[in-house]
Amino acid sequence: KPSALGAASGIVAGLVVITPAAGFVTPGSALIMGLLAGVVCYGGVLMKHKLGYDDSLDAFGVHGVGGAFGAILTGVFASVGAAGLIAGNPGQVLIQLIGVLASGAYAAIVTAILLFILKPIMGLRVDAEDEAKG
Repeated sequence: KPSALGAASGIVAGLVVITPAAGFVTPGSALIMGLLAGVVCYGGVLMKHKLGYDDSLDAFGVHGVGGAFGAILTGVFASVGAAGLIAGNPGQVLIQLIGVLASGAYAAIVTAILLFILKPIMGLRVDAEDEAKG
C-alpha cells in the first residue's frame, strides 16, 4: 500500500538512477529514466523479501539496483559526450555493463576482505537482545 516512506524511496530512486547520467542525457530521457527507476527499484526492494536478506532501509534495492540500472541506462540514453544506443552507439551499453560488473566485483572483493578481517575482532552481528531493542 502507498506510504510516505515509499514515496520518499521513489524520489531517492529517481535521483540515484539519474546520477550516473547527469550531464549526458536530455531532460526527456531523464524523465523516462526516473519513471523506470520507480518500477525497477521497487522490484529491487521486493527481492529482499524473496531472498531473505537484512536491509531495513531498503538501501540495496534503491541504491544498489538503482545505481546499476542508471549506469546501464546511461549507455542507452546518452546523447552528449559518448553517445548511447539511441544516438547510434550500441557499444556504449556494453561499456556501461562492463563498468557495472567491474564495480560490483570490486565492491564484493573488498567487502569480503574487510569482513574476513573484522569478524574475529568484533563479530558481524549484534546479539538477539540488542537486535530486538533496535
